[in-house]
Amino acid sequence: MQKITLLLLTLIVTGCNLRPIPNIPQDIVSTSVVSTPTFIPIPTPYPSPTPFNLKGLFCEYQFCVGHPDDVPFYDVQAINSNQTNPSNYSGGFLAGHDSNFSLLIQVIWQLAPGSADPQFMLDLILDDVDTRVGTLDVKLIRDMNVIYIPITTTATPVLPFGAAGAWICGERAFAWKVYSPQAENTQSLFDMALDRFTCNR
Repeated sequence: MQKITLLLLTLIVTGCNLRPIPNIPQDIVSTSVVSTPTFIPIPTPYPSPTPFNLKGLFCEYQFCVGHPDDVPFYDVQAINSNQTNPSNYSGGFLAGHDSNFSLLIQVIWQLAPGSADPQFMLDLILDDVDTRVGTLDVKLIRDMNVIYIPITTTATPVLPFGAAGAWICGERAFAWKVYSPQAENTQSLFDMALDRFTCNR
């Protein structure tokens, strides 16, 4: 028994001996030092200012659209789906309102390759509570077929007036709608949206 204990003790003690550090060839060290970059990049200055004002401009999903400064847009699809199905290039739904809820604007879009008539988008954005008033205004604005019509609505008693518009840009069709307490400002709101509208074609 003493021999086994002595043998085990010897094995344990010899197993704890320090092992020599392997000899690293000097040329590997010098090669590593030489290959270390000596050029240190110069920090870039702050980004230059955007050459145009971003206030009142929504840009995402490869298009931009104007809106009043106090009516920022949010992604309705993302909110309704708990962020699992946000809007994207192919289609989406934005909405915005001012802090008093005295103005509500909606924008929708979808793919419509080969389509030249945006009428179907106007039909899509108008709800059962919306009534067209007057005649349809048809225009060609920056090579886009654009239609616009004033509306009245029973969606909310505090916003009984509004307007809707639709247009084609590239392979996508867009529609816009506003609910307002007054009929007089709806055309200027639509013009504001289209004046700053761009899309990747």
